[in-house]
Amino acid sequence: MKDRIHPTRRRVLQGLAGATALTALPRFAYAADPVKIGLILPMTGPFASTGRQIAAACRFYMQQKGDTVAGRKIELILKDDTGLAPETTKRIAQEMVVQDKVTALAGFGLTPLAFAAAPVATEAKVPMMVMAAGTQVIPQRSPFIVRSGFTLPQTTSPIADWAFKNNIRRVFSMVTDFAPGLDAERTFQTRFTAAGGTIVESVRTPLRNPDYAPFLQRAKDAKPDALFVFVPSGEGLAVMKQFDERGLRQAGIRMIGPGDVVDDDLLESMGAPAAGVITSFHYSAAHESPENRAYVDGMMKANPGMRPNFHSVGGYDGMHLIYESLKKTGGTATGEQLVEAMKGMKWMSPRGPMSIDPATRDVVQTIYLREVKMVNGKPWNIEFDKFENVGPAGLG
Repeated sequence: MKDRIHPTRRRVLQGLAGATALTALPRFAYAADPVKIGLILPMTGPFASTGRQIAAACRFYMQQKGDTVAGRKIELILKDDTGLAPETTKRIAQEMVVQDKVTALAGFGLTPLAFAAAPVATEAKVPMMVMAAGTQVIPQRSPFIVRSGFTLPQTTSPIADWAFKNNIRRVFSMVTDFAPGLDAERTFQTRFTAAGGTIVESVRTPLRNPDYAPFLQRAKDAKPDALFVFVPSGEGLAVMKQFDERGLRQAGIRMIGPGDVVDDDLLESMGAPAAGVITSFHYSAAHESPENRAYVDGMMKANPGMRPNFHSVGGYDGMHLIYESLKKTGGTATGEQLVEAMKGMKWMSPRGPMSIDPATRDVVQTIYLREVKMVNGKPWNIEFDKFENVGPAGLG
């Protein structure tokens, strides 16, 4: 006898009647079944460093904590969405739900990809762990989204306050032209101008194949006190190289921003030109705590040559949420019950104290001010101040 659900599955994979089909499939966890986590990440293309970091951290968490929770085996299913095509991410999410029967979706390197997968999570009633994408509104796209990473307002607002308090009055703003960049731009400009600062010019660079040189030349010509920069993870090396080549530092222009631009994964490649960059962010590989020292040592031993970055802790803490919600629900729970178990959860991460706001399903965490300094010949983001319990909207 033929499987009567099969035509429905085929329609879902084709993108036809997907919502109805996924809603019609009840999703219950049984103790004998493995817990499959569908990890959708950019493993190739310009944002591959994000995928490599998150995948490595998820595997490291399982290496540390084991591959069985509440009597159920944990399986990671990793698929590459290249980071550039939302329709690809959505198709992979549909396949994982229908064919692989995943218990949770996870990953999502960039905001457009998280947006694309959100309807799949909603209709299938599958928890969706956003480990990387940082636009504030992402959890509003589905009641099944829980974030383990960060938001741009959260990581940007402290640097705006610091800049004005440290005699920076005129700023040139340069952000990538997509939702996180607009979040960073809006947050910085609102807080900085409210304090009395001036934005001398604001430019937006393309997400795909950007050439920063002409924008940096405009910044140099505008003669600001500082250049405010947001670019997605993976792009910081190109920005730093051209910032140095165009002589902005020599012209007395400081670089500031959220910490994406001095991503730990790429910082060693930037070398001395990165020294002096001031950022606000939720994680540094140089963070001083027993938890982080153990994390960095373990990650670097498991992944030689890889310095763990902020996306890696998004993956590591996302796995923690999945594991702990399974423990709280006894290993057999619906998607709704797993999400409910994550709300209000608190723990100590390598980055510091963490919690999930029960109202927004978003992360509450400490944001640090950092300066890139050369330590034993290598650049590190060295923390010098902090703001505790910062919610997804940033500082109040």
